[in-house]
Formats: sequence, C-alpha cells, structure tokens
Amino acid sequence: MFTGITEEKGKIQTIRNNFVIIECLKILDKCKIGDSIAVNGVCLTVTEIGKSFFKADISPETFNVTALKYLKTGDSVNLERAMPANGRFGGHIVSGHIDGTARIITILKNNDFYDLEIELNPSESRYVIRKGSITINGISLTVANVEGERIKIVLIPHTYENTNFSNLKTGDYVNIEVDIVAKYIEKFLSTSDNKSGINMDFLEENGFC
Repeated sequence: MFTGITEEKGKIQTIRNNFVIIECLKILDKCKIGDSIAVNGVCLTVTEIGKSFFKADISPETFNVTALKYLKTGDSVNLERAMPANGRFGGHIVSGHIDGTARIITILKNNDFYDLEIELNPSESRYVIRKGSITINGISLTVANVEGERIKIVLIPHTYENTNFSNLKTGDYVNIEVDIVAKYIEKFLSTSDNKSGINMDFLEENGFC
C-alpha cells in the first residue's frame, strides 16, 4: 500500500515489455529484493538492486494496461516505497493497481500554480467527484472540477517541481488510480442483500457525493 506522496524522481535507464531498470538514490535506502515500489503509481517488485539503480519485472498485463509502455530511456518517473506499518498518511489510500490511463488535455501555468486537465475513460470517471481524491502517475491529488469525462487538477509549485509533471506535456498519457473507497461503496450498494440503509440519497445528504 502507498500514500501517493512521491519520494524521488527516478530516471529510466532501460525499459522493455518485461522489465525496467531505474536510476535513483534516495529510494534505495533500506530497499531489498522483493520490496514493492510504485513507479508512476504502478506497484512493481524489486528483483535486483545496484549502487544507484533497481530492476523490476513487468508482467504483460501491467505493460499493456498502463502508461509504462509509453516510457523510454531518459524519462523521469515518480517513485514511492510501500508504506511501513507505523508510517503516516500524507495523501490517501493508494493500492498501486492502475485502473487505466488518461490523456493530458492541458497543463498550463496559472500564476504560481499549474492547471492540469485530463480526460478519463467513463469506467474511471464514474468514481471521481469534485474535491475527491485521485492518483495520477502515483501522486495523490484533489479534484478541483469535473465536467463529463474531463477533470481539472490544480498543482501546487512543490508538486509540479518535485514530480515528473514538470516533464509532461499536452497529449502525454498518465496512469490513473481512482479512490478505492468509491469502488467499495459502489460494491456495497450493488449487493442484492444490502440492508445497511445506505443509498445514494443518504450519501448526498451527508456530503459524500
């Protein structure tokens, strides 16, 4: 499990459809074979560690359904180690299991901040609400506005400068993980034996949607 707070920007040394080698430094502290690291939000298992790199295998499913397939040598990636049991949440619950990819519509500077607009697939946008949480390239973010399948995020300067958002441009694809709590709520409400009394009216009345 992760929190969506990037610890370091790594650099792709080598990437194939079945493994990736990433140059990094900070993320290697106390890292060992078998550990989980989120790479642009994708949970990968460390299979080899060097002085300034780690290697992780990529399954065909993971490569095909995430934006990892668009990466190339020299590209920067957001890295986060799995959260320790005694750790603190800085973002929200992030599983590292990507729901899909989204295309960047715009990423523009607005005074000291940056406006990011992306277009989701309907299968992901159904779980996104204004002021709710979403994970984009492994980063926990708050949704500023929703219009159909398009959502707007306002990036603070720290997030922009310390993640690979500073390297992205219009047309690039990013990894998306929607708030897992929203998916659980949908599951609970859809069960035929749901006797909890929780329904859409209840959620709207109590500010959940």
